[in-house]
Amino acid sequence: MLDLLLAAEYNGLIDYNGIKEEVDTFTFEAHDTTGMAMAFALMLLAENHEAQNKARVEIIEVLDRHNGEMELTNLQEMNYLDRCIKEALRLFPPVATVMRYTAEEVQLKNALVPADSHIMIHLYDTHRDPNFWAEPEKFDPDRFLPERSINRHPFAYLPFSAGPRNCIGQKFAMIELKSLISLILYDFYLEPIDRLDDMKLIADIILRPLNPIRIKLIRIKK
Repeated sequence: MLDLLLAAEYNGLIDYNGIKEEVDTFTFEAHDTTGMAMAFALMLLAENHEAQNKARVEIIEVLDRHNGEMELTNLQEMNYLDRCIKEALRLFPPVATVMRYTAEEVQLKNALVPADSHIMIHLYDTHRDPNFWAEPEKFDPDRFLPERSINRHPFAYLPFSAGPRNCIGQKFAMIELKSLISLILYDFYLEPIDRLDDMKLIADIILRPLNPIRIKLIRIKK
């Protein structure tokens, strides 16, 4: 990432302060948002045993085929786990609200947004819009099968925002999530203690539960 940023500076595409902002974003945001995303994903898998077991079968097959070694190419083979994480990010996007400022007028489909406006976009609600998501409260990783995603509106799913201001660390975040969750599922069964239906959420800088959330990890005998 630093090489790309320095190359962009060399070509006049970004200045020193721009590089500093991107590095600050990458280091500060990644740990909190990714950590919270992993907590929600593990809770959802703990409550959905069928999805958890399917993900585990895939993980064991991939890791055993590669002698238990975790490499980037191995993660790319974990397609079902990838769908589980995407579905967790749909239900509980760590950045649930984004703000935008209009320097000039913006013509939307049915409205004109004046210049000098502040716009609040609730991604949490977008991800539960029944116009785009059947049974929006249901945890269904197969929503993200290619054949079920092909006609979906490109802005119906925005866990990392979109456009020129999208998250610089989204690919790295997915690698982190898949690496950690796959190793946890390889060694442990997950059982719920606290239930998502009982969880109260707060809109802090990121979406987080009001109280600590707990799951039970049961070591798999091998």
